[in-house]
Amino acid sequence: MKQILLTCILLFTGKLTLTAKIWKVGPAETYKFCSAVAALVGDGDTINIAAADYVNDAQVQWTKNNLLIRGVGGRPRLFAGDLIANDAVNGKGIFVVKGNYCIIENIDFRNAKCLSHNGAGIRQEGSNVTIRYCRFEANEMGILGGGLTTLPNSTYVVEYCEFLNGGSVANPGYQHNIYINHIDSFIFRYNWSYDAIAEGHELKSRANHTYILYNRIANISSVDSRNIDIPNGGTAIIMGNIIEQGQGSANSNMVAYGMEGCSNPGPHNLFVCYNTFVNKKDKGSFVQVPANGCDTLWVKNNILAGAKTGGLILGTPIILDSSHNYITDFLTDVRFENATGFDYHLTAVSPVLNKGVVLQKKVKGRSLQPAKEYKDDCNFVSRVQQGAPDIGALEYSSINSAKPRQQSEAMIRYFFRDKTLILSCNGCMGFNRVSIYSQDGKRAHDVFVPFERKDASVIINTQNFPSGIYTLVLEHRGGQQILRVMID
Repeated sequence: MKQILLTCILLFTGKLTLTAKIWKVGPAETYKFCSAVAALVGDGDTINIAAADYVNDAQVQWTKNNLLIRGVGGRPRLFAGDLIANDAVNGKGIFVVKGNYCIIENIDFRNAKCLSHNGAGIRQEGSNVTIRYCRFEANEMGILGGGLTTLPNSTYVVEYCEFLNGGSVANPGYQHNIYINHIDSFIFRYNWSYDAIAEGHELKSRANHTYILYNRIANISSVDSRNIDIPNGGTAIIMGNIIEQGQGSANSNMVAYGMEGCSNPGPHNLFVCYNTFVNKKDKGSFVQVPANGCDTLWVKNNILAGAKTGGLILGTPIILDSSHNYITDFLTDVRFENATGFDYHLTAVSPVLNKGVVLQKKVKGRSLQPAKEYKDDCNFVSRVQQGAPDIGALEYSSINSAKPRQQSEAMIRYFFRDKTLILSCNGCMGFNRVSIYSQDGKRAHDVFVPFERKDASVIINTQNFPSGIYTLVLEHRGGQQILRVMID
């Protein structure tokens, strides 16, 4: 009898496996665009999108559950256009995911705009999603997820993703790189979110439980608002992040919690530990909570470097537990590797070495003692500690903490000719972006070059550059590098 039952179970399981299908989308496939296949897929299917540019496809609604939607053979780029921007019936974004338990990976979402100004790369309306290895550029919202009422028992995981230039100049202050509405839990890890525009946040979460772990969250040159906004309280952990505010930020407060009212289920506790905060603006504050609206604010083992003209911490939590932070008005005091070049690794002479304290506390089963640290770009390495922990997001003693923004096997050369700077590279396979920063950290020039261009050289006219030392941040297929050059 047991043998017959086992055979039936195996046959039934095999039948379920056989019903799942793989759908192919691409220029050489039957289905040229995602919109052509979306209505055909079933629960548990896989959609493989070939690496190519897909321009001005209609909005795609994924209504089935347990879908795997992924780019193959490289990262496909989905460019939104007029079909979405002018959709007066249901225009929401490039992907609208209504199904539950879906996985989306290795896709580039760009330029989503719609009539409501909430055009999203991904509009997530179903429960429980994982989004990883994706890129979101110049959308009104990179990811817009959740609902006006809480999706119970729903967890969104976003990992290994890049977000930039989210926001809407037509509706300043209301669109962001990432905006998670009311769900139960939001896990944001190993991501790089930067340069939201039009007073948008780099990250905003209304989730009951928000876990922001091992990311780089930065304003470099745009007019953004806060780096992190958790407006409705609940339980939040901000751990192991590099958080940077630039000169252009319209809101000088870097992290806010509960500032629209702590309407999430309590207790309302914010845990901020092992982060590196860098304020390059000449004014500002680091963390803001409401008056008597936060049960506990727990701030330990953080570097808090830069101006704090508004105060280090704003608001009056019922309990403030703060210790072993390194606080200074001057970035040079920390002895970073190269703060001007955005490298916040510690040097051997940094005053924060071995000055932290091991954190034994757990919150919702999560340890507040970090086991990892963020690694450019959109990844992590193990955090290796020798002796007492270092303060901040990055351990000096972390032997695995390679610094790819400075190191690369590619060889870059430069020279000047008739007021032009000429960059060439062996091993780059073409530049994608060259950003030039003056000594005060302001972006002086940007050059974007498609990777499809095979020559690895860029020519920049320096005729109108004031004399001085400039920092070049170079992105290419061989990695990323930082150069410093004298322009006279």
